[in-house]
Amino acid sequence: MARFASLLLLPVLIESVFTISFFLPVNSRKCLREEIHKDVLVTGEYEASEQSNTKTNLKITDSSGHILYSKEDATKGKFAFTTEDYDMFEVCFESKSPMGTGRVPDQLVNLDMKHGVEAKNYEEIAKVEKLKPLEVELRRLEDLSESIVNDFAYMKRREEEMRDTNESTNTRVLYFSIFSMCCLIGLATWQVFYLRRFFKAKKLIE
Repeated sequence: MARFASLLLLPVLIESVFTISFFLPVNSRKCLREEIHKDVLVTGEYEASEQSNTKTNLKITDSSGHILYSKEDATKGKFAFTTEDYDMFEVCFESKSPMGTGRVPDQLVNLDMKHGVEAKNYEEIAKVEKLKPLEVELRRLEDLSESIVNDFAYMKRREEEMRDTNESTNTRVLYFSIFSMCCLIGLATWQVFYLRRFFKAKKLIE
C-alpha cells in the first residue's frame, strides 16, 4: 500500500522540482516561464560559469512586471519568494560583454527551482520544533496532501469557470439565433406587404 501511495505522489514531486542546464550566448537573454499557484514558497539555486569581461544578470518577474528577485553579476547564488497570486513567473538570465559576440564562449547556466513542499527545509523545521524523523516525514506527507487538495480544488474551480463560460456563451448564441430569426421573419413579412402594395399600384393584382 505504501508503495502504491509513493507511485501516486511521484508525479506531484516531479512537477514541484524544476532543474535545467543551458548555454547562454554572450550579449543575449534567455527566459524560462512557469505557472505557480497562490501562496506557494519558491526557492532556487543558480550557477553560471565565469567568463572574462562578461557579466550575467538575473531577474525574476511576474506577468505584471513586478520584480521578485534581481541580481547583477549573478554567477552563483540562491533566491526565495512566496507567490501572492496564481500567475506566470519568468526567470531571465542576461549576458553582457563589451567583447561582442563570437569572441567569448557561451556560458553554462544551471538552474534548480523548487516550489511547494519540495521548497521547505524540513531539516530546519525538525531542529526548531524538535521533531523526530517519523514526525518530520508525517509533516512532509501532511503538507504534500494539502498541496494535492489545493491543486484539485483549483482544477475544480477552473472547471466550474469554464462550464459557466460555456453556458453563458450557449445562452448568448441561442438569444442571437432567436433575434436573427425574428429579424428574418420581419423582413420577409415586410417584403411581402411591400410587393403586394407595389403590384396593386401597378394594377398587376387586385
